[in-house]
Amino acid sequence: MAQKVKVLFVCIHNAGRSQMAAAFARHLGADVLDADCAGTMPTPNVNPVVVQAMREKGIGLSRAKPKLMAPETVQWADKVFTMGCSVEEVCPGVFVPSEDWKLDDPSGQPIEKVRAIRDQVEAHVRQLIEQARSRQSAISA
Repeated sequence: MAQKVKVLFVCIHNAGRSQMAAAFARHLGADVLDADCAGTMPTPNVNPVVVQAMREKGIGLSRAKPKLMAPETVQWADKVFTMGCSVEEVCPGVFVPSEDWKLDDPSGQPIEKVRAIRDQVEAHVRQLIEQARSRQSAISA
């Protein structure tokens, strides 16, 4: 069995986008991804509207807790994904491959807007999973 790709999803507060991305990665791509998330200035709780929007997809975030990004977390990852902010802004000194997903912040947004952001996050994660599965197939062929 091929080794899973370790992905870290980072946003400022770790209360919305990065939580959704990690949850989708674990739910949809556990066979190829090992996912974690963190924030540079985490809030005490995950955004309740985000929790509601994810519940609609059958994914529970009610027990998820935002956490502070630590240097060892970044070093653990094969790839870091930031959520709508520059890598240098969120993860100064990141030396692992990184990519920014241009996503709006769900904080303070109505459920309709959060659903749209959730769906964008899901699309990005599904593409990431597809790429990881393709790489695994190529390795095992």
